[in-house]
Amino acid sequence: MKKIGMGLIGPGFVAAHHIDAVRRLGDVEVVAIAGSSQESADRKAREYKVDRAYGDFHALIADPDIQVIHNTTPNYLHLPVTMAAIAAGKHVISDKPLAINSRDGRTMRDAAVAAKIGHVVTFNYRGNPLVQQARGMVSRGEAGGVSFVHGHYLQDWLTDPNVYSWRSDPAKGGVSSALGDIGSHWCDLAEHMSGQRIVSVLADLTTVIPVRYSAGASAQAFSGDSSGERTAVEVHAEDLASVLLRFDGGAKGSFSVGQVLPGHKNDLQLEVNGRTCSLKWKQEEQNELWIGHHNKPNAMMAKDPSLVSPEVLRYVHLPGGHQESWADAFLNVMRDAYEWIGDGAAPASKPSMLPTFDDGYRSTCIVEAMLQSHAEGGVWKSVEYVASQA
Repeated sequence: MKKIGMGLIGPGFVAAHHIDAVRRLGDVEVVAIAGSSQESADRKAREYKVDRAYGDFHALIADPDIQVIHNTTPNYLHLPVTMAAIAAGKHVISDKPLAINSRDGRTMRDAAVAAKIGHVVTFNYRGNPLVQQARGMVSRGEAGGVSFVHGHYLQDWLTDPNVYSWRSDPAKGGVSSALGDIGSHWCDLAEHMSGQRIVSVLADLTTVIPVRYSAGASAQAFSGDSSGERTAVEVHAEDLASVLLRFDGGAKGSFSVGQVLPGHKNDLQLEVNGRTCSLKWKQEEQNELWIGHHNKPNAMMAKDPSLVSPEVLRYVHLPGGHQESWADAFLNVMRDAYEWIGDGAAPASKPSMLPTFDDGYRSTCIVEAMLQSHAEGGVWKSVEYVASQA
């Protein structure tokens, strides 16, 4: 069987994980990568053991052996790269956030739908088996109707003022930091697991570290290297935020997000409370699902193929007691994406777990509503989302 040809544009931090995931699928060939220059592309191609390298993303998109484009560029390049790929009739898998604002997100969503190509955003936490287990329990009514959705996503990688990368530059990362980068993940997961959509928000944002020190072109995200000459840069984007939420099904919610909280590495936690039971999932303990009861002992469900619901089995790769990881959840998203693309990417055949450009666009609308809420003094703001007309 002929393999699907994949090309990746933007070989930075997350690129290695995209390449690893598609190679594990077995029916996808990593044909080429494109970087910001021919020199950097050649270097990364050697590192990732990819035969072709392009210093111009247009040349990669034009490669006839490539059917799927992975866009892992910095946020400000998502629009031009993705629109060029769509214009060429290529399927697109984009890293999140889809866009730096809702206008660009809607443009990409509408263009992808009109072109009838596969379009996926890597909200990869959906790929965890126990996230799908909790989602199924809620959708089947086992939680008794959702009344409250809450949690947090806390990190500490920006605690050091000497850490500065393109993610902190509003021209490249967008005007939002914590909300756009990791709050988008939490909100997508909250909607996906609860089965309800966020319709209005009230946000309180803070910039804990207003001055950072940049190493210039050498700055790398998630790097703790504070050596070398530094330049002071004023930072206005939030690195800490708390938000109240209202959902379309009547549920209320709240969450906090932060990137400057020592000791919190990738502390994503989400709890859904119903009338019958509560369900809590923690990313750093992702092989367990806490089930809370009021009239009998609480329970902890382990990830085990003999215990999960039938529709979740496809996302479990190992027997119970064998720990599955972030990379395995990422693989699950990629597998659904490529199966959908391989079947023609018709909307009706999309796997229910798979996040698309519509989900990416919704995320930008939610983040913008939070920014507006804070800017106007902490007032309730509606999420201004426009459904696709196709």
